Amino acid sequence: MSKDQNHQTLPIDPNVDPYGYVGMVRRSDGSITRLQEPFVPVDTSNNHSLVVTKDIAINSSKNTWARIILPRRLLHPPTTAKLPLVIYFHGGGFIVGTVDTPIFQGLYASLASEIPAVVVSIEYRQAPEHRLPAAYEDCMEALHWIKNKPDEWLVNSADFSKCFLMGTSAGGNIVYHLGLKAASIWDNLKPLEIKGLILNQPFFGGTERTQSELKLVNDKMLPPIVSDIMWELGLPEGVDRDHEYSNPMVGIKSNPNLFDQVKLLGWKILVTGCDGDPLIDRQTNLVRVLKELGVQILGSFTHGAYHGSVVIDPLKAKEFSIVVKEFVTPKASFVQDVND
Repeated sequence: MSKDQNHQTLPIDPNVDPYGYVGMVRRSDGSITRLQEPFVPVDTSNNHSLVVTKDIAINSSKNTWARIILPRRLLHPPTTAKLPLVIYFHGGGFIVGTVDTPIFQGLYASLASEIPAVVVSIEYRQAPEHRLPAAYEDCMEALHWIKNKPDEWLVNSADFSKCFLMGTSAGGNIVYHLGLKAASIWDNLKPLEIKGLILNQPFFGGTERTQSELKLVNDKMLPPIVSDIMWELGLPEGVDRDHEYSNPMVGIKSNPNLFDQVKLLGWKILVTGCDGDPLIDRQTNLVRVLKELGVQILGSFTHGAYHGSVVIDPLKAKEFSIVVKEFVTPKASFVQDVND
């Protein structure tokens, strides 16, 4: 893949030019040229003053790194209080977006200040230069990095016994697969103790269109044609969207005991979304299937909005942060809710 440094990216209709919408050009020979980052709205939140941040390298050979976000009041004045640790994985369909993408900053600040929590956002390699499972491997390496070489901010401020994995869109997909892997090696991750998984509008796919995908075929944020391109570039070469990385139902059907360890560990799972997202049917179906398997899972779905709304709309970010707060520090009603 080549990269054009001089391209000026402008808003593009994803249904007219889906490759251009994700900041790429498909050449006549089938090759892909990566342009600059695709157009994204600027971060309009005003709560950055509520947090302090620090960036730290994880693996310089892969250019992976992490941003630590702390509520400012933990440092000014200093406090001995320790907060839940939220390890966050950003979205972008595995092909675009970074920890540093402007619109993600407002969500980090909202989560850190509203829950409150220590948030660590992980940078992982992108496809198609690095196809899946590269992103999963990088994020697992990040868990071991946090465990083995914790920064002083984490040591002083994060409660490693209250760790939650959270991701938006492709990041929600990462949390799903990373969570299953982490559950199988949970003892090797100590002192990290994962208590739950948070999948915000998780990015899943399949070869057969769902009703919500058919209904929102001309969606202006994430129409199915754009999802198809993301999977085309992100999945291992030679597989289709019914690969288990894309379609979780494939893995569950082939291994009905897939979530046994998650259940034994008592982990909770939260899946959030909205009916303005073409992917909502895949998300609600996952909640239904995992409930049938006896997993402690809660679906929180709203009307309206769109895919990525919590990172674009500061009000949605705050609403989402409140839902997460209730999940991380649950009321006594949680166990009843997940079984309803």
